[in-house]
Amino acid sequence: MVKTSLEIGQSAPHFCLSDQEGNRRCLEDFSGKWVILYFYPKDNTPGCSLEAKNFSCLRKDFEAENAVVLGVSRDSIESHKRFVEKKELKIKLLSDEQEDIHRTYDVLHPKHFRGKEIVSVSRTTFLINPEGKIARVWDNVKATGHAEKVLSELRILKEKGQ
Repeated sequence: MVKTSLEIGQSAPHFCLSDQEGNRRCLEDFSGKWVILYFYPKDNTPGCSLEAKNFSCLRKDFEAENAVVLGVSRDSIESHKRFVEKKELKIKLLSDEQEDIHRTYDVLHPKHFRGKEIVSVSRTTFLINPEGKIARVWDNVKATGHAEKVLSELRILKEKGQ
């Protein structure tokens, strides 16, 4: 099972990426908030659509917990814009076409597909606390029920004062 090398307690790596509206979004823009930063393989695919829709449905619950949800993929800004419109998403999607942030967060891993080795995105979610530290990591995420698990864990961590 492939895992990121980033660990709980370390500072979340800096990022600045454009969202589906072309606005630059940087980690420091969300200082004082919890950040759910989730990496997914591709816009408009079944699992990625389910995950994005689930996070969108819970957006107000995350906002009530002082949290923002940011999805990241290698798709273009235009692809994100179409994806958001088609699926009526309520979250921000960040474009990392150059894969810089994917590499920084260590979510690109080789896998075998039809007899060839390809580099693929390992569906991974990071929960970053208001101080910019990684509070929780989910590797090899299954889309079904994931947004609910993240919300539940966020509430538990907040209750514990972490």
